[in-house]
Amino acid sequence: MAEHERRERADVMREQFSKVAPGTQLREGLDMILAGRTGALITIGDEADVRPLTTGGFKIDAPFTPQRLFELAKMDGAIILDSAVTRIIRANVHLIPDPTLPTSETGMRHRTAERVSRQTKALVISVSQRREVVSLYLAGRRVTLQETNVILAKADQALQTLQRYRQRLDQVLDRLTLLEFDDLATVGDVSEVIMRFEMLRRVASEVRRYILQLGTEGRLVAMQADELVAGVEEQYQLFLRDYAADPGARRCAALRRRLSELPLESLLETDRIADALGLSSAQQAEEHLRPRGYRVLTKIPMLPTSVVGRIVDRFGTLTQVIRASADDLDEVDGVGSRRALAIIGGLARLRAHLAI
Repeated sequence: MAEHERRERADVMREQFSKVAPGTQLREGLDMILAGRTGALITIGDEADVRPLTTGGFKIDAPFTPQRLFELAKMDGAIILDSAVTRIIRANVHLIPDPTLPTSETGMRHRTAERVSRQTKALVISVSQRREVVSLYLAGRRVTLQETNVILAKADQALQTLQRYRQRLDQVLDRLTLLEFDDLATVGDVSEVIMRFEMLRRVASEVRRYILQLGTEGRLVAMQADELVAGVEEQYQLFLRDYAADPGARRCAALRRRLSELPLESLLETDRIADALGLSSAQQAEEHLRPRGYRVLTKIPMLPTSVVGRIVDRFGTLTQVIRASADDLDEVDGVGSRRALAIIGGLARLRAHLAI
């Protein structure tokens, strides 16, 4: 499956599963069903495809409330909800999906739920009366609904991991910046930074999944995660523009997507990273590279992005920018004498800070 297809499928699943997050009316209704030790089979959305699979039951067409869902679940058969979970369409319905569709389930209710999810685009929910478990099915994939305290514990562990990864990323970035000032950055150093960026992004994605499952209970987790990943995407884009063979913004965005598809073990292979960046295959881990300077120059206050671009276009590498005099910088359109001195002073202060 192509990466964009996986992303689209993940987006659809996140949107659907957010409907059962804590704080929603549907989750309240499911909790009432569990507390009442009553099983249930519920379909949400895609009414056009679900309708041919139904027989019997009653037309309800009433506004959705958790209490109504609980009372209707006491009857046999499935409950049909609209895609926005605002109305109960039908209840006490018998679902008859294609029996030839594959299923890994054994119980009748769960087998029906999985097959209906494979045959339609509906989100199907099966509540097990005996095991007191809520299972969600979408396109044949099953996810077990977990209790809020369990998800919170997992989210807290993921946040701690995210914090450690952010600290490590900041450390390797500072080390690389100092090497860049000394014109000593290597392919191996660049590969390590990319690996750290990708590891952080993947843990952040895991945290976002927990936040989605937590619903209104995940506000604090979301705030902490946002703080930990603040500015990371911008830094990553600038970093890739520094080292990619083609520094174009669109090309680097595409490069970032390709890197996100690499398995974690491939991120440890310097030649794979060099190849992704478009560098010569002859360049080894100890081969020195010269960054263009996008990332470092953006650290200088009051220096617009457009001016940074013109400075890079004029000098080509960070090394040449560092060696430039105030008069040389002044010649760049949009810099001027005051900004030229600010650039020289800003680079000197940044290097001194990193050397401490």
